[in-house]
Amino acid sequence: MADFTSETVTRTIRRWIVPAAEPWGAAAQEIAKAWAAAERAYREHHNIPDDQPLAGDAHRFHVTDDEIVISFEYETPAN
Repeated sequence: MADFTSETVTRTIRRWIVPAAEPWGAAAQEIAKAWAAAERAYREHHNIPDDQPLAGDAHRFHVTDDEIVISFEYETPAN
């Protein structure tokens, strides 16, 4: 008899992408809008009420040559 299990998961990455082309970069207002949308989506996905604080690592910010990406990811079992 085998002593192991197997599973397949699907990883979903949600991203909000803010243009940040040189020489001006991204406007703070646009980053704030994207961050707010990402926070709303995170709260909805994890059923976290608005009055409860989020973990400090709930979102990740990635900077590329011409954009700022705000993201979070989660895994779900595959059917």
